[in-house]
Order: sequence, then C-alpha cells, then structure tokens
Amino acid sequence: MLNIKNNVKTGGRGFKGILFFLIGIILALIYIFPIYILGSSSFKTQKGLFENPLSLPNKLNFTLNNYKSAFSRLNYFQSFLNSLYITIISVVLIVLISAMAAWALVRYKTKISKIIFLTFAISMLIPFQCTMLPLLKVARYVNLLNPQGLIFMYVGYGVSLSVVIIHGFIKNIPEEIEEAAIVDGCNVFQLFFMIVLPLLKIILITVAIINIMWIWNDFLLPSLIINNKPQWRTLPLMTFSFFGSYSRRWDLATAALFMCILPVILFYMWSQKYIISGITDGSIK
Repeated sequence: MLNIKNNVKTGGRGFKGILFFLIGIILALIYIFPIYILGSSSFKTQKGLFENPLSLPNKLNFTLNNYKSAFSRLNYFQSFLNSLYITIISVVLIVLISAMAAWALVRYKTKISKIIFLTFAISMLIPFQCTMLPLLKVARYVNLLNPQGLIFMYVGYGVSLSVVIIHGFIKNIPEEIEEAAIVDGCNVFQLFFMIVLPLLKIILITVAIINIMWIWNDFLLPSLIINNKPQWRTLPLMTFSFFGSYSRRWDLATAALFMCILPVILFYMWSQKYIISGITDGSIK
C-alpha cells in the first residue's frame, strides 16, 4: 500500500515537472520569437524583408550593408560610450550610497532611522510621471540639464529600491563580526569598507545589475534632460531619432535596433547567474 502511494506521489511530481518544463519552453519561445524576427530581418535587403519577414536570410537577400550604414548613421560608437559613461558612474554611486545608507539604518536603530527607511520605501510607490514636470522645472532652474544632472537624478531615483534590498540583507549579518572589528581598533570607515562591504558582495552585484539594466535601457529621463545635447545622446535616444528618420527603411531600422539591444542581451546572459545567486544567498542567510 505504501509503495503504491509513493509511486502515485512520484508520478504526480514527474507529471508536474514535465508540465512546468513544457510551459517554460513555450514562454521562452514566445519571448525569443520577436528577437529572432528582428535579428533575421536585419540581415535582409529591403525587398527580401517584405517578401518573407519570417524566414531566415538566404543567398538572394542576405546583406551586411544594413549594419555598415546603420553603424555610421546611428553614430553608434559615440552613443555607446555615452550610455556606458552615464551608466557606470550612476551605478557606482547608487551602490556605494545605498550600501552606506542601509548599513547606517540597520545598525543605528532610532526613531529617525525608522522614519528615513520608511521614506525610502514609500518613495518607490510614487510614479515617475507624477514628479516628471516638477523635476524638469527644477533641473532647468539649477542648470542640471546636462549629463551630470542626469547622473544625479539616476542616483536619486535608484537609491530607494537599492536601500530597501540591501537593508534586508544586512539585517541577517551577525553584529558580532563588526563588534570584533571595533575591538581590534577599526574606525567607522575601516569597519564599513574593510569588513561590511566585502560581506555585501553578492547583494551589491545583484543591485548593480538591476540598476544597469534600468539605466542602460531608460529612454524617458534622458529624453527630458539631455535630448537637446546631440553629442551626449544615449543609445535609446539615438535609436529613437534614427528610427524616426528612417521609418520607411526597415532594413536599416532593424539593424540599428538589433545593435542597440545586443549589449543588453549579452550582459543579461552573463549576469543572470549573479542575480540568481544573490537572491538565493540572501534567502539562505
């Protein structure tokens, strides 16, 4: 009787596993299909693209001229460097400020620290559209319509979520480690940078990846702050401008779009293991 029950349970688990696997495959195909269409279309001539948009390129319609033309007209190298510059500086500041703020809020427990943490948490509930026009007005008044102002705003918007994530991770780190460091003669700065920061490595990588994906792909905030400075336009801004100019040239437009999303795809494929490890390590702690 026990063997029958065990077999039924095992069979049920096996069926559920196969079902979840099939569902995962279907969802993966649904998400990959638009990327396949975009990638295959980018290697076709204009005529070949309209004749059969779902097929792979063949000898008659295959071309690399789309990428050559889109690369020069998109000013891809400069736009890529602009996005890289803004993203790296913003993320470094977000991670560093958020880690220091979260550590202070966890270790120095007062009524004020609770109010500050609650303010960080509540600020995540406010849609960007509610603060967009006042932010633009203030930025114009204090002369922040430039890349430095954009970085400053990214830090302001990115710190809230990062503090909440790191705050929960720090609460699970034993205070005895820090107390032992203090006994050994560490001051506050040595305690944070030499003891606490290495312990936060996993969660800081996760926070950095989340913010990199957000800032690199963001279009709305750069369009408000630096759209009037063509030399500082990021990849999303240049893609929008390019697509508006060449909306009838789908062969060039698809090549430009694929070149812009390719860095994000490669970065996510490389970083997904760190996101998963950060979440699982945080739950285990």
